[in-house]
Amino acid sequence: MTIVVRTPVFDDVEGMAKVHVETWQETYQGLMPDEVLYAPDFLERRKQMWASLFADGNQEKYRVAVAELDGRIVGIAMVGPSDDDDRQGEPHLFVLYTYNSIHGSGAGANLLEAVLEPSRPASLWVADPNPRAQAFYRKHGFTPDGSTQTDEDDGVTEIRMIR
Repeated sequence: MTIVVRTPVFDDVEGMAKVHVETWQETYQGLMPDEVLYAPDFLERRKQMWASLFADGNQEKYRVAVAELDGRIVGIAMVGPSDDDDRQGEPHLFVLYTYNSIHGSGAGANLLEAVLEPSRPASLWVADPNPRAQAFYRKHGFTPDGSTQTDEDDGVTEIRMIR
């Protein structure tokens, strides 16, 4: 299994959106309401989100990468400036998802490295509970800083991790 991590192009938008939706369904089943995970417009909203990253100015603001296996996108990652009051403008990992079937392959680590320099301070919010993701981030130098929030859209409690 050879997974290639690369910078996406506009033609990747549909594949990126599909990964985003399907990995949420794999990861958050039982944590998020089904009406969020299986909303009829979920895929279309994700297509619009990913397409917007190719608009003028956004390519300088966000770093995005995809993992590809046999010509199919199997992972996505995105870093941009933090919106958190106490970390304004610092790098923030907004997205890092791979299919369960490739967990442990190194794709997640390669995606993380593609969008965020390993020595760079950064933050992220991760669902709690999500022990696998939290362990992955710890392995890559992130630690919980004690901050928590509950997402208004999906009701998921998240903890912030920083490095």
